[in-house]
Amino acid sequence: MKHIFIINPSAGKKRSTQALVDNIQALDLPYEITFTGEPGDARRTAREAAASGDPVRIYACGGDGTLNEVVNGAAGFDNAAVTNVPTGTGNDFLKIFGRENKSRFTDLNALSKGPQAAMDLIDCNGMLGLDIVCVGLDSRIAVDKDKYNSLPLVSGMGAYVLSLLANVIFKSIAQPTVVDCGDLHFNGETTIVCVCSGRYYGGGFMPVGDNMPDDGLLETLIVRKVSRTTFFRLVSKYAAGKYRDYPELIWYRQGHPVIIQGQKELVAVVDGEPLRARELTIRLSDKKINFFYPEGLNYRPRT
Repeated sequence: MKHIFIINPSAGKKRSTQALVDNIQALDLPYEITFTGEPGDARRTAREAAASGDPVRIYACGGDGTLNEVVNGAAGFDNAAVTNVPTGTGNDFLKIFGRENKSRFTDLNALSKGPQAAMDLIDCNGMLGLDIVCVGLDSRIAVDKDKYNSLPLVSGMGAYVLSLLANVIFKSIAQPTVVDCGDLHFNGETTIVCVCSGRYYGGGFMPVGDNMPDDGLLETLIVRKVSRTTFFRLVSKYAAGKYRDYPELIWYRQGHPVIIQGQKELVAVVDGEPLRARELTIRLSDKKINFFYPEGLNYRPRT
């Protein structure tokens, strides 16, 4: 079996790339190392490796964006499996295996021998996602957070918090939309539309805590227009998956495609990657992706 390591040298600390290469070279297995130089490189490399037809394990070495590209390249190929070696700031999908277990994915020897599972994928206007697609305030926060990552002593969750404050205090929280999801047809202002296959996004928000990434069902939350006071009162509850406590503000639907239309261009974020369009169709993809992980970890919800 081939092991392809796709490294984003821009992710993580400056010296982390060489340390990662040293760890790969110490492995007793056939490997190849490639480096990304521009957007799309990881996707192209993953597609070429998967399309060869040979059994292959592909390691997305970077953050959520690198993983998203690799997933889009290898989706639908049964001979290929992917994983995420976390050298980025987010790595939200890995939190499904336990927030405390992120470092387990840096043990390359154990990771290379780990089990794999066929995961569902979300299709948003043709762009695939493994984790969560969001549209609205949270997507604008995600897009703007990169402005704050470059500030001294600010990274990860801190950048999200600063972006959240800037978008809530100085900009309009809600936007006019038409949303269709199953039996729901809504024409009005929405704050957030969040479609989940995984559980975490935004540096640690967990809108649907009992969601399963391989059950063939997408979970959708639609947050109506709320005031700034209400938003700040409820944001921690939303982040902790307490949507059931607020049915008058947060509508929940399961297993249906979502169509969102905006008066202006909408910003969607697919596993951390932005996508802009006036109309978005979000559905369960016909394709799946094999995802491998260290032995002993479990992605099922804890009871």
